[in-house]
Amino acid sequence: MTYKHLTIDEITMIESYFHQKIKPVTIAKRMCRAIQTIYTVVNFFKQGFSAIDYWHRYKENKKKCGRKRIELSDSDRQYIKEKVAQDWTPDVIIGRQERTIPCSMRTLYRKFSHGEFDVQTLPLKGKRKPNGHQETRGKQTFKRTLDDRIAHYPDFKEEFGHLEGDTIVGVHHIGGTCF
Repeated sequence: MTYKHLTIDEITMIESYFHQKIKPVTIAKRMCRAIQTIYTVVNFFKQGFSAIDYWHRYKENKKKCGRKRIELSDSDRQYIKEKVAQDWTPDVIIGRQERTIPCSMRTLYRKFSHGEFDVQTLPLKGKRKPNGHQETRGKQTFKRTLDDRIAHYPDFKEEFGHLEGDTIVGVHHIGGTCF
């Protein structure tokens, strides 16, 4: 279950209930909040602080939350630049483990995409196939249908040696071809 943080309005309501001498259990039921959350705020008010003091303290503590940004040392940066110049990709740099880099492969790719390293120095130079790209390799450029064989081979029924490719079926080609 995730925790829903108190808003400044809720803290102000708790402060007004506190000054009316309403018990924290009752406040928790009225606000549909956990009793411990209300007790924490009420105990803060008992020390002589106000709702705005609680809010400022909450904001200061919130700044300390979350993961800290990974900073690479100058030697690590130089090592990565050297390996990329040798056409190594970030997954190879991390995967080979020639040297311990204090980040993961995804983080290293993220550092390239955020501009910490130059994307153009990567082996693929940041290029991928665009959306909607259709592959053209392996397609038959000159094909005839079985219906066209009479026009191309008028003596088709009398001659021996014409093979049919009835098994060639694809998305854009239905039927067979004459060889």
